[in-house]
Formats: sequence, C-alpha cells, structure tokens
Amino acid sequence: MANILIFDSGMGGLSVYREVHRALPAHQYFYLFDNACFPYGELGEARLVERVLELLTAFVPDHNVDIVVIACNTASTHVLPALRERLHIPVVGVVPAIKPAAAYCRSQGLNHIGLLATPGTVSRSYTAELVQSFAADMRVSMLGTTELVKMAEDKLAGQAVDMIRLTRILAPWRSDDGPHALVLGCTHFPLLADELSQCLPRAQLVDSGQAIARRVASLLLQTPAAGQMHQQSVPGRLYCTELTEKAKTQAGAFAREGFAALECLVI
Repeated sequence: MANILIFDSGMGGLSVYREVHRALPAHQYFYLFDNACFPYGELGEARLVERVLELLTAFVPDHNVDIVVIACNTASTHVLPALRERLHIPVVGVVPAIKPAAAYCRSQGLNHIGLLATPGTVSRSYTAELVQSFAADMRVSMLGTTELVKMAEDKLAGQAVDMIRLTRILAPWRSDDGPHALVLGCTHFPLLADELSQCLPRAQLVDSGQAIARRVASLLLQTPAAGQMHQQSVPGRLYCTELTEKAKTQAGAFAREGFAALECLVI
C-alpha cells in the first residue's frame, strides 16, 4: 500500500482525489489544504514557493508519503522544479487539459475549445505553449475568473450556487458560437460541473483528473510500497493549516468520500 498525498490551497483538489481514488482505491490517502494562505493565486511567486516547500518538506517525511499530487494549477506552475529538488519521491502536477479537449473536438469534427481558468493560468506562457502544441489548428477562447474558486468552496460548505451570478460570468460563451469543449483549468471547477453544464449545455466538459490518475498509477508501478495492497479502502486523513469553522464545515464533503475527522497541521 502506498501513501498518496493530494495537496491544494483549498478544497478543489477533491476533484482530483476522486479520480485518483477511483482508479487506485486500495491505498492510504492524505489530503492537505493550505487554507491559511488560500487562495494561492493571490500570493507572490517567491512566497508561494517558500510556503509549499515549508509545508511539504515537513509533511512528507512525517507521514511517509510515497507520491505527491499538487492538485493546484497555480502551485504546479511555480513550485514543481523546486519541490522535486527537495523531495526524493515522485511529484505530479496539473496542467489545463488542452490536449484531450483538442482530441475530442477532432473526433467530433468540431473546432472551438474554451479554457475556463484563473486569470493567472489564462495569462501564463505555458498555457499558450499548450495551445500551440496541441490545438494550433483550432479556435481557443479563454475566460479567466477567480469567482468560481470561491463558489466551489462555498458549495462544499453547503451553500447553494448562485446560478444568476454563474450565468453572468459565462455570458461570453452562452451563444450558438460557444465552445464545443470546455477545459476546466482549475481543480476547483469540476466541483461545479453540474452547474456549468446547466449554463453551457452544448459544451463537453474536460479536466485533468483522469490523466493525473493514470500518471499516478504509472509511477506507483515503480514504487515498492505499491505492491502491498489492501483489499478494501482505508479511511483517508484530512489536514488543514488553520482550523476555521468554514474548514470544519467543508470537511463534511470529505467525510462523505471516506475521510476521517479534520486535523490541523502544525509545523
């Protein structure tokens, strides 16, 4: 059995956890969210790198983690090189799913991809490079928003999604000329999949969750701990960095996924 850590600044990594756990149920899962510094999109790059290194270089050895999944596009962009230098285990990051979206469009004879992400992801050069590499022959439109991150967090805390507000955000794409494939370029956004489909019923939603699960499975084949499999799922362990009332409420969503009571990481 391997110890797998899912890490995010908030609860959006739950969408990634679901896909990895579905593919690999017989392992021990840890989920750590840095709610004390949420959202990461508002941190400077130097502070972000410092913060993630501080947390994970403490957490990983203390919990005998075998593989880390950085379930956050912002953190993946900035932190992976430094983290891989400091940790001697596999570290998996996330990128917007431009490649599978383009494959879907080609298979259906379609040509319009929409990327829904945070403003930072939309503006970064690596996003443009993904488009150039995998969808240069297609129309790619982008919409950057941080509002959906907070909406997803509130949904996990039991609040209803404001569909009027969501419709307003997605207004540029609510026409016959809207995207055929919608790339959910933030791990929070699949948590709003039902609501997004209501607003954009013509669009095929595409995210990175299944690709991450395949990558983790591939890396675990090279990990000795993976050979000792449990017959049944074991309870996940959930950690935050600040034990707020909101975090306690959001932990209910993880309890339904099989996680034990929320704990606070102290370093």
